[in-house]
Amino acid sequence: MKIIKPKDIEAPFRVGIVVSRYNEQVTQRLYEGALIRLNELKITSDLITVAWVPGAVEIPIAAQTMVDTGAFNVIIAFGCVIKGETDHYQYVCESVTRGCQQVALENGVPVIFGVLTTNTELQALDRAGGAKGHVGRECVDTAFETLSVLRQIDELVF
Repeated sequence: MKIIKPKDIEAPFRVGIVVSRYNEQVTQRLYEGALIRLNELKITSDLITVAWVPGAVEIPIAAQTMVDTGAFNVIIAFGCVIKGETDHYQYVCESVTRGCQQVALENGVPVIFGVLTTNTELQALDRAGGAKGHVGRECVDTAFETLSVLRQIDELVF
């Protein structure tokens, strides 16, 4: 039996980050936390490309375009959708979730989902460095671990 667990990645990796400007008071915090964590992992700024898009719905097309370049090992998506009085929230959440998943599965490049979907702005801020942790930092760790596991799977010999 082979068991694959995340381990340290010896070679640096190229990161694409897509950030929604909508609810920027939250997404800016997610982005900044991710940069700090990437720096802690010795991922230098020349290995990071950031694309700011208007809203969460635009995240998947920017992620796909980054993947199409062939230059990125992983994409991290940051957005914030806060529930309002209409059904718009549901459509946006479903659209960005499915879009990011589709990009990842069709291209074999992980798209780490750092899109907060909350009922209130306070809930979002709590997850962007507040009382509930920091999703920006967590997404970097998820990217690191996912790449580690995928690289090990790629190296399997049967």
